[in-house]
Amino acid sequence: MPTPPPLPDSIENLQHLVLAMQADMEAVRLERDTLKSGRLNDKQEIERLTLLLAKLQRLLFGQKSEKLVRQIEQLELELEELHIKQGDHPVQPEPVTLPTRTAPVRKPLPEHLPRDIQEHLPQACCCPDCGGAWRRIGEDVSEVLDYVPASLRVIRHVRPRFSCRQCDRMAQAPAPSRPLARSYAGAGLLSHIMVSKYLDHLPLYRQSQMWEREHVSLSQSTLGDWVGGVHQLLRPLINALHQHVFSARKLHADDTPIAVLAPGSGKTRQARLWVYARDDRPSGGTQPPAVWFRYSPDRKGIHPQTHLKNFEGILQADAYAGYNEVYRTGKVTQAGCWAHAQRKFHDIHVHRPSDITHHVLTQIGRLYEIEAGIRGSPPQTRQAERQDKSLPIVLALHEWFMQQLPTLSRKSVIQYALNQWQALTRYLDDGEIEIDNNAAERALRGVSVGRKNYLFLGSDAGGERAATLYSLLGTAKLNDINPEAYLCHVLSVIADYPVNRVDELLPWRV
Repeated sequence: MPTPPPLPDSIENLQHLVLAMQADMEAVRLERDTLKSGRLNDKQEIERLTLLLAKLQRLLFGQKSEKLVRQIEQLELELEELHIKQGDHPVQPEPVTLPTRTAPVRKPLPEHLPRDIQEHLPQACCCPDCGGAWRRIGEDVSEVLDYVPASLRVIRHVRPRFSCRQCDRMAQAPAPSRPLARSYAGAGLLSHIMVSKYLDHLPLYRQSQMWEREHVSLSQSTLGDWVGGVHQLLRPLINALHQHVFSARKLHADDTPIAVLAPGSGKTRQARLWVYARDDRPSGGTQPPAVWFRYSPDRKGIHPQTHLKNFEGILQADAYAGYNEVYRTGKVTQAGCWAHAQRKFHDIHVHRPSDITHHVLTQIGRLYEIEAGIRGSPPQTRQAERQDKSLPIVLALHEWFMQQLPTLSRKSVIQYALNQWQALTRYLDDGEIEIDNNAAERALRGVSVGRKNYLFLGSDAGGERAATLYSLLGTAKLNDINPEAYLCHVLSVIADYPVNRVDELLPWRV
């Protein structure tokens, strides 16, 4: 037991002791209140930054200004610092009654993860009081989620040679095929490198540094050779994916800029990545969703015209003039994107809010509420609901546009919407058409993230390789398949797979 402090020998000393204790208690209370206030302010700031960051990320796609990208990166760092700061605050015991509230329920750790069981026994092997043996009466179990760093391993293939004792005939198992001829890279390593580069956006030089920390030397040039070899290996599969995508009745198309190093100049030039997405799930379709990317060194209209030369059906895209020649053939029907129109009005509303922009955004919001209620329904149901609920809103909006037009500039966003009106309203008469082109925009988000990490591609050939891997990995993600596990399987068998059956290796068939 601790020795109690000596009692004061006089009333005056007792008063001094009481005053000192009160001062200490007041200091502790002040420190506690300061910590509570700091934590509350941090939480409010986290909520504010989270909402602002989400808003900026919604606006990021399609923006041309690098200032917005830097602003988002800065907010992410600031938010990260606040989260870390929350963990730095010491937890002070408070002898106060807090209002009753429901404790958050922590989700259990995934069952599929392997368990490393560690049993902790008392230090004494028997009862320290009487020397009796312990009897197990129960146990307390708690789980901690830990991380074991990725590791490399060497797989040694041993092929014994045999000979017949009577006739000396030789026998030996054939050498197992490798994904890349004359290469020691296994399918698991290759798939990890591809996913790290094209899905997690880690440039090869960073991957090389990571392996160096594991005392394994994989130079950037070696990794580059493997990436090129995998691209050649997957070409037949990409052709099969192209056939599946372009056999659809409706396609979503979009493009995004990407910087490419100009040979000999030390500067970069702007190239494009085009994406064509097939996704009929919102209209109740059962065909697997897929995306197909293509690279071009510029944004000339000849590129989408070449990609779509054999396509017949509905093309949902933005108002890029390069598609006009495709529509003029009569084989392709144009469908517009309300998200693009909405974004134009929203950009103006942010800087100069007015009754006009507020009214337009409100009416477009009503159209999206209707779409949310019929997503996944059959085309006939969607068409009927649109004719009943969406058509009156669209007609009223068109009439209101015409009333506002005489008071506005000829280059106003209302004029843009009216110029695209036939394409924008085509979805009302066809339940398979979507209200917007978000399927293609979602497919390009990974490219936008990658641009922040690798900044530019090294060559046009690098653009072709990127298109190949973006196509295959993006399709695997759309079908809820682990991209790395899928690619590992494909690379382990495709070298010996019959070319006329390579479509059996598409993500949804494996």
